[in-house]
Amino acid sequence: MESLGVVVNPIAGMGGRVGLKGTDGKLEEARRRGAEPRAPERAAEALSAFARRAGDGVTVYTASEPMGEAAVRAAGYDPELVYDPDGEETTAADTRAAVRAFLERGVDLVLFVGGDGTAVDVAAVLEADGGETPMLGVPAGVKIYSSVFGVTPADAGRIAADFDRTEHREVNDIDEDAYRAGEVRAELRAVVPVPVAQELQSSKQLSSGGVETLAAGFARDVDPETTYVFGPGSTVGAIEAELGIDGSPLGVDVWRDGELLLRDGSEAEILEAIAEPTAIVVSPIGGQGFVFGRGNHQISPTVIGRATEVEIVASGEKLDGVGALRVDTDDEELNEELRGWTQVRTGRFTTRLIKVL
Repeated sequence: MESLGVVVNPIAGMGGRVGLKGTDGKLEEARRRGAEPRAPERAAEALSAFARRAGDGVTVYTASEPMGEAAVRAAGYDPELVYDPDGEETTAADTRAAVRAFLERGVDLVLFVGGDGTAVDVAAVLEADGGETPMLGVPAGVKIYSSVFGVTPADAGRIAADFDRTEHREVNDIDEDAYRAGEVRAELRAVVPVPVAQELQSSKQLSSGGVETLAAGFARDVDPETTYVFGPGSTVGAIEAELGIDGSPLGVDVWRDGELLLRDGSEAEILEAIAEPTAIVVSPIGGQGFVFGRGNHQISPTVIGRATEVEIVASGEKLDGVGALRVDTDDEELNEELRGWTQVRTGRFTTRLIKVL
């Protein structure tokens, strides 16, 4: 590794905790709801891990703030600034322009910080240039369906420093407006070279399995004194349907003893609605295994800390497809607490032990 191009989408992921399921076209609304940037911190985490492995013998190209300069300098590098965004608000055009500047300087890898939308922008420029330069994502967006991201920011940094070969992987994106309405419309947007490593996440699988008995078993065991925070997804949705809840398919709901207290809530609304005892009910993302940190940022470290129980539910088929579970909560101390062996409810009476990595 002789040279690295780093570009940060500074608004990536801002819509997550405030319940917007994405930031495309919703930046002002996210800010109105109190959203805070998360991409710069995750960029710094990735570049710190990169620097520990790669040392100082690497030329790092980046854009001026807020698109990468501060994170690169914080990692100990004196970057070459090759692009200056015009104005305080950055756009997809700024991302593409920065990547073009990297390619003009012959970088060995483009490391980007964002979500699927950012991945689409980076891939478009790389493909237009011939598609030979590899790319690697630092996960910061709300929705991450592509397989071009490290599992965590630190994983992405380590992969960038150590890789010696690449393989072609998918860049997928979804329609955010349809997503907010509860429908997933995924589209393959590009196939690009990505560094090979075990710490890369898979594309999300959109298939569904039979969860009727699981839902029936969960409903049978519901405690009327417990407040339930139901995460997004079809498996948890089946439980809500069994309980007669008109829930949000891709949002977070709060329910207690037959009453829907909150539908499609933000982090702040969830915290206001819950009371002890509280159980968080989540299901891993198919093909990836994430239970926290992908598509459910509203269930923040603060929300998790207020819960008395976390219950993970999944069909046996889904667990077979993921192998292990993963967490990426933005709080490494909490991640460590969540890691280890855990019970997952798989049916009416059945559970399975599976490891959280």
